[in-house]
Amino acid sequence: MVSSGEAWFDHEKLEVYREAIAFVAWLSPLLEATARIGEQKDQLDRASTSVPLNIAEGNGKYTPKDRCRYFDTAQGSALECAAGLDVLVAKGKLTQDQVRPGKDFRKSSECSWG
Repeated sequence: MVSSGEAWFDHEKLEVYREAIAFVAWLSPLLEATARIGEQKDQLDRASTSVPLNIAEGNGKYTPKDRCRYFDTAQGSALECAAGLDVLVAKGKLTQDQVRPGKDFRKSSECSWG
């Protein structure tokens, strides 16, 4: 994981990127430890991975329109993650207490999406 003082690429300096990577690191063991959640597990994994990938790609674009498109996609994937956690609670696969730290990522990070 990228520390705040160590960066090879510009996107690694962004707080929102570091928070997205931290979310992936938090989510991965939770999903691995949850038995038999099937398609939702795969969807959440894809959505959580999409967030930092789109932030990085968008940060490398030169026109504001291109940057915004990637940052909008990243934000949409982040909201998809929040909804995915809600779905897992609704299905009884996880508890509110288990998903609360993941939902707190958004509240604890004062990140701008571009």
